Amino acid sequence: MTQKLHIALLFGGNSSEHDVSKRSAHNIYDALDKEKYDVSLFMFTKDGILLGNEDSQKIFDGESEDQVVAEAYQKMDMSSPLAPIMALNEQKEIDFFFPVIHGNLGEDGTIQGLFKLLNKPYVGSNIAASAMSFDKDLTKKIISQAGIRNTPYVVVTPENRADYSWGRIEEKLGNLTFVKPAKQGSSVGIHRVTNAEEYEKALDDAFKYDYKILVEQGIANPQEIEISILGNEHPIASKLGAVRVPKDDPFYDYENKFVDASGVVFELPVKLPQYLVDEITDMALKAYKALGMKGMARIDFLVDSNNVPYLGEPNTLPGFTNISLYPQMWEVSGISYSDLIDRLIQLGLQEFERNSKIKYDFRKLGTERVGQKKYNED
Repeated sequence: MTQKLHIALLFGGNSSEHDVSKRSAHNIYDALDKEKYDVSLFMFTKDGILLGNEDSQKIFDGESEDQVVAEAYQKMDMSSPLAPIMALNEQKEIDFFFPVIHGNLGEDGTIQGLFKLLNKPYVGSNIAASAMSFDKDLTKKIISQAGIRNTPYVVVTPENRADYSWGRIEEKLGNLTFVKPAKQGSSVGIHRVTNAEEYEKALDDAFKYDYKILVEQGIANPQEIEISILGNEHPIASKLGAVRVPKDDPFYDYENKFVDASGVVFELPVKLPQYLVDEITDMALKAYKALGMKGMARIDFLVDSNNVPYLGEPNTLPGFTNISLYPQMWEVSGISYSDLIDRLIQLGLQEFERNSKIKYDFRKLGTERVGQKKYNED
C-alpha cells in the first residue's frame, strides 16, 4: 500500500479574512481524500500565533475560538522567538503544506517564505509572485507592462495625500472612482466615491488597512466576470462566471461575498459573445504568466457597456467557501471539487521537484585583497 501523504492544512491568520479562511479550510478538509492523505490542522490566531492540530480541530468542531486560543496561550512559552510557529514541532514529519490563509500572511509571500525555509512543497505561488500579486499597485505595473488592459489609477500615501485633492482626482480619473488599500482583499476598505466628502471619508477608512491607497477610475454599471486558472508552466483556464449583485448595491462588497449572498446571482458559466470570452481568457492567462503565478489563481474582470474587459485583480489563494467561485467554475468546466484538490497538490509537488534541480554555486573565498583607497578632499 502506498504511504499516505501527510498534509498540513494551514488557515486563519491575522487578517480581516480570518473567518473566511476558516470556512474555506473546512471545505478543503472535507474534500481531501483520507485514503490518500493524513491531514493535520494548524490555525493561525488573529494575533498570528499558530495553534496545533488538537486545538485547531476543536475550533473546526465549533468550540469557541476565543476560549480555545486563551487556553492554548497559557501553555505556550511566548518568550521564545519561535513561539508563532512552535506548534509545527508537534508533527514529526510533514510532507506538504496546503495554505488556505486569505489576505496578508497567506497571500503576501510571508507563509511561502516559511515553507521555503522548511524546504517543503506547498500549494500555490512562490514568495515573489504572491507578494507582487497581492499588491494592487505592483500588479497593475506588471500587467500594464505586459500590455494587459486595466483601469487608470493614482497611488495616494500619507505623504502625498495633500497633492491629491478631489478636484485633481476628478480631473485625472473622472467623477466615479474606487478607493482601495493596495494590500488588502475581499473588498475590505474599498469605497465607491463620487464626490469630495465621500473621497475624504474613503481615504480615512482605507488608511486603516494600508499606507498605500489606489484611487482607481470607475466603470459605470460593469459586469463582474471571474475566471479560474490552474497550472504551473502550462496553465489552463476555466469557463467564465459572472456575479450579479442587487441593483441597490454599489459593488460586490464583503457583505454580499461572505455574509449574505442571498441577493447575489452567480451565472455559471456566463453567456457572453465568444470573442469576449476568448479575450478575457487570453488576458487572464497572460497575467498569470506575467506575474509568475503557480498552482492556482482566480482573476477578476470588469466589463463595460461596450463589452470592453478590464483586468481587476488576481487572487493567488482564492476562497473555497460554499459561495466561492474558484471551485464552482472548475465544477462547470468538468473538474470536480475533490479532483481539483488532488491536482493542486500534484502541482505543488511538481513545482517543488522542478525547483530542486536549480543549482547553487558556493565558491570558497581566498585571501581578501583590497584595492587602494583614495580619499579626495572637499
